[in-house]
Amino acid sequence: MTSNPSLSANAALGVGRIVSESFSILFRNILAVMILGFIPSLIGLLISVFMNGAELTLGIGSADPFAAGGDPFAGPSISGIVISTVLQLAIQGITIALLVQMAYDAKLGNPVTPGKYISPAIKAVVPIAVLSLVIGILAGIGFLLLIIPGLIIYAMYSVTTPAIMIEGVGFGGMSRSAQLTKEYRWPIIGALVLLGICTIIIGMIVGFVVGIIVPIFGTGTVGIAIGILLFAALNAFIYGLSGIGSALIYARLREIKEGIGIDKLAAVFD
Repeated sequence: MTSNPSLSANAALGVGRIVSESFSILFRNILAVMILGFIPSLIGLLISVFMNGAELTLGIGSADPFAAGGDPFAGPSISGIVISTVLQLAIQGITIALLVQMAYDAKLGNPVTPGKYISPAIKAVVPIAVLSLVIGILAGIGFLLLIIPGLIIYAMYSVTTPAIMIEGVGFGGMSRSAQLTKEYRWPIIGALVLLGICTIIIGMIVGFVVGIIVPIFGTGTVGIAIGILLFAALNAFIYGLSGIGSALIYARLREIKEGIGIDKLAAVFD
């Protein structure tokens, strides 16, 4: 890979710009984001409902993960929770792969056409799914160790999916991400925390709405269906913000360290 670095290695990441531009791209292309994120999110939620029950999936009632005696299909159980969590991480990784491509088209003012993003994401599905799971596990362990290690791990591997999609590095995505994020992990944490706070606030609002709506319609088919649709829309929004933020962080790091502009990155998908 040849490059012509044009910026100092000490150049600022530009956290404020990345966060504001992430929201700008998201809201300007909200329909495309929902198209790309809603269906995978819905599939993931339905899997969780099937394996763990609607109460645990939607956070209503008082579901006990130990109540099913180990049968993942009889209701909430530890095995069901683990399996559905693994699938959720894989679905999230693939969804972000779709949204990374959209982010570059949107930033460059190119037409946003969700259909063209599917094939490249499918080609990279195995490394993205596997590495998303690995990163999720590592970050989860890190968060158990007083939170800060988890944030550092998440920042270190925050551009794994863009690296796989743009550079075709496959299972080398984590090492490539670690290389790119070196010396910029604290600013990246700042960007991720700001984006995360916004999604948490929105998630709390949606959770509150679900907590009101589901009891009104009851925990029958209608109430559960409304809850699932609302959470699928929420997940699509969160995946959209995560994917766009990751794409912009990756583009900025390539610009700073290797002098490669976003137009050259997006040309990969032409």
